[in-house]
Amino acid sequence: MAERGRFLVLEGIDGCGKTTQLQRLSAWLPASGLMPPGAELVVTREPGGTALGRALRQLLLHPPGDAAPGSTAELLLYAADRAQHVQQCINPALVAGHWVLSDRFSGSTAAYQGYGRGLPLPLIEQLAGIATGGLRPDLTLLLELPLADALRRRGGRPADRIEAGGDAFLQRVCEGFGALACQHGWHRIDAGRSPEAVTQAITEAITAAIRRGPEAGPTPHG
Repeated sequence: MAERGRFLVLEGIDGCGKTTQLQRLSAWLPASGLMPPGAELVVTREPGGTALGRALRQLLLHPPGDAAPGSTAELLLYAADRAQHVQQCINPALVAGHWVLSDRFSGSTAAYQGYGRGLPLPLIEQLAGIATGGLRPDLTLLLELPLADALRRRGGRPADRIEAGGDAFLQRVCEGFGALACQHGWHRIDAGRSPEAVTQAITEAITAAIRRGPEAGPTPHG
């Protein structure tokens, strides 16, 4: 039986550079020597990592007309996306010995719907447990960037429904990510540096975490 694969997640507010770093990691990880022979890298995202997830993503981020979900419905839709994602994509890959790299996971729900929308964190944690079956990432990398810098990087790009929540909402999300990053299994990355420096910090954090093994605590910052 193949050794169970590793599950890595990138988190952070929109504009922090996740897309760029995801592309760089997609090229680096298979050649890094960290993955065992025969293991493949599955790159995915939330919401939208499955066919059902892609339909839910459209409803969540670009709903037609007056179809925008309320806060509780929004939370449940994200939970549905995650349950399908874990069952159909993430768990089968990990069981087969492959590695999974995801743009967002349950940390985003806690940050956006918990700290941002003000929904109860215990409820969010309970739903996450149901949706994931208890699955947690081996390492969550938080790309930290002040909100003003993230908004500047986004420039004139049209905002989706979540991004259009307003500066006060997004600031609460930023603060929520900061609180979540104190948990076991998280690692902070200063995303205000050049893309090359951020990539180096991420690859060093992943290498150190894999070599430490699952029982070691997270390092505080990179």
